[in-house]
Amino acid sequence: MVIEQVRADIGKKFGIAWYKKAFFLLLRHRWLNDIAFKLGWVFQTCGFKIQADIDSMSSRFNLPMLRADRLLPSLRKTSFLNSHPENISNGGKRKVAIFIGCLGNYNYVNVGNSLLEILEHLGIDAFLAKDQKCCSAPAYFTGDFDTVDYNAKFNIEYFESFSKDVEAIIVPEATCSAMLKIDYEHYFHDQPEWKARAVALKNKIFMATEWLEKHTELSKVLAAKKKDAKIVTYHDPCHARKMQGIHKEPRNLISQNYTLKEMSDPNTCCGFGGVTMQSEKYHLAKAAGIPKADMIKKTGADVVSSECSACRMQINASMNYVDAPQIFKNPIELIAEALRD
Repeated sequence: MVIEQVRADIGKKFGIAWYKKAFFLLLRHRWLNDIAFKLGWVFQTCGFKIQADIDSMSSRFNLPMLRADRLLPSLRKTSFLNSHPENISNGGKRKVAIFIGCLGNYNYVNVGNSLLEILEHLGIDAFLAKDQKCCSAPAYFTGDFDTVDYNAKFNIEYFESFSKDVEAIIVPEATCSAMLKIDYEHYFHDQPEWKARAVALKNKIFMATEWLEKHTELSKVLAAKKKDAKIVTYHDPCHARKMQGIHKEPRNLISQNYTLKEMSDPNTCCGFGGVTMQSEKYHLAKAAGIPKADMIKKTGADVVSSECSACRMQINASMNYVDAPQIFKNPIELIAEALRD
């Protein structure tokens, strides 16, 4: 965590931009987040043109950091966590908890809905863990260690309260999963008690496709379903393949029902880069994203998939710049679609 520590030192010396502080304040308090995103949904059409088919929107005006040609995630009327009861019974033989992530909770809600469909099909109970806070990855990679400390300790204590009652905590988001499973341990390097508690939870935390592929009969269930004509190309999130070694699992599941066509370098970063890259340094994110979008476009695939909503946000914007026709779907969404047939 050398880079993160340097960012924290810079933040302490020179300060963190006001809009970042405001954003990180929301990440500490779920109720504030709920209010902010609800208000955003109410008024989003005033300033943005909505593209509901891809859960995206573009600004009606050319503004700093909000150019009219840039796609951003659109907002939903009701978040994923507020759309379902906390405990969902599917037979009671097995049970998992879900950590959904902020983008999955407020923007790309079909990811969580699809995960619930899959668990229902498999007869696995779901605990939505509604008190979960943001994993704090945006704050961690910006150097706001106060927010990281607050959220990480809360989440660890919260996970401990129910971890013995579930087989796993599954996360359909690479960045969130890596933060919870790996970066919490790194962050608490100088707080031995909290580091030990973070490490004790590691074996309970899985990316969703990782757990579904290794610990259920989902592959066999999918193999009995019909093939879909759509061609899918898969992008490896940095926080999945590089940090957690997860890349075969989503492909194994997707390939049961779809034709998988690899892009020239699926392991190349999409260029998301974090809060700073997505705000005042967006020109760098755009420059990094366009080659990835071209790579996707050249596959001729119908769908680009990746188990990461940060990648989804960045890739959707990048594909818009190069007029790529592909639609982005989380592998969890593709799997749920296959199970419906």
